Amino acid sequence: MLAILPVIVLFILFFLNIPIAFSLMGAALFYFVFINTSMPMEMVVQQFVTSVESFPYLAVPFFIMLGSVMNYSGISEALMNFANTLVGHMRGGLAQVNVLLSALMGGISGSANADAAMQSKILVPEMVKKGFSKPFSAAVTAASSAVSPVIPPGTNLILYAIIAGVTVGDMFLAAYTPGILMTISMAITVAIISRVRDYKPSRDKAASFLEILKEFIKSIWALLIPFAIILGMRFGVFTPTEAGGIAVLFSLIVGFFVYRKLEIKHLPIILMDTVKGTGAVIIIIASAKVFGYYLTLERIPQMITEALMNMTTNPFVLLMVINVMLLVIGMFIEGGAALVILAPLLVPAVKALGVDPVHFGMIFIVNIMIGGLTPPFGSMMFTVCSIIGVTLEDFIKEVWPFIVALLVVLLLVTYSENVALFTLNLFE
Repeated sequence: MLAILPVIVLFILFFLNIPIAFSLMGAALFYFVFINTSMPMEMVVQQFVTSVESFPYLAVPFFIMLGSVMNYSGISEALMNFANTLVGHMRGGLAQVNVLLSALMGGISGSANADAAMQSKILVPEMVKKGFSKPFSAAVTAASSAVSPVIPPGTNLILYAIIAGVTVGDMFLAAYTPGILMTISMAITVAIISRVRDYKPSRDKAASFLEILKEFIKSIWALLIPFAIILGMRFGVFTPTEAGGIAVLFSLIVGFFVYRKLEIKHLPIILMDTVKGTGAVIIIIASAKVFGYYLTLERIPQMITEALMNMTTNPFVLLMVINVMLLVIGMFIEGGAALVILAPLLVPAVKALGVDPVHFGMIFIVNIMIGGLTPPFGSMMFTVCSIIGVTLEDFIKEVWPFIVALLVVLLLVTYSENVALFTLNLFE
């Protein structure tokens, strides 16, 4: 009972609405102060510091900075115009643009909340003017933003790769398939709802080839970033950290000299956004690592592995149990926090039953992104509702079809390794 007492403390702190990093820190310190008193406190503090002394973690601030640069460089505007050219003529035009833009932005920002906030401010007002209801606009924006961290270079992909001991390049390559499937599922959902409600296109007719080519050329600078990152890492030109630095430098050049929207006055804002974003991620990682140290000392991962193995030796059943557990936990814990807490516990169990850790990474990340849409603590849900001014009740009524669509994708990714790893297998 004493061994799991810090876990109970952790959940009590969660429900008291203590920030995730401080909840993890408090639960870990509770263990080392009151239960395992044999370890000097200096060593515990040292764990907080050394836990983030890892070269791959340097990729995190670079990719956070990349998303911030994008907001001021004109890249997001170019991508929105390109998305409108491609799908604006379809029924529910701006809602389809919303979905496609999230997929395109995923390759640049990799942040669900940043994408949700940006589209809530830029695209949703236009959707409301075109006759879309605010709750539906909020639901589309939140649901589509779930794609952003799945399509590379999402920071969750980097964190999982470090935790599970797989290469970042493999995670990036594999993630394109679930990201594309999520985009298609939501586009179909938008089309069905738009037909029922008679939501109109944003363009009178489909764009001509020349129009598409023109917008493609304008946005090609942005579209090059994710492909350059993937190919550069795959062929050993640079590491994930170096890829992040190169991507930031490239986007700065594009913002200053191609789109000419980026100005010197934006640089302090970008640096502040990067520091805040990095600080929020790193303090969670450090706290989770110390909490993980407690779990290791008490052999909690081995206990969970044994419990799951005793429950079933069928990997299909095990994955279903894990999916249900993650969906429930995702209702209460933010996705990134759930990743750093639970991945070290679950990866050994799925490996023991022969599940590919990269495949499990796809399952895990798609699952925790669905959690961002669900009450009571879904982060994207709160982001869009607060910016757009929609009640949680109205939001939930509109978002459930999108959650169903994403659950279908989750099942497909879970039970078909060939589908989940399709893009990775293309490069094997």
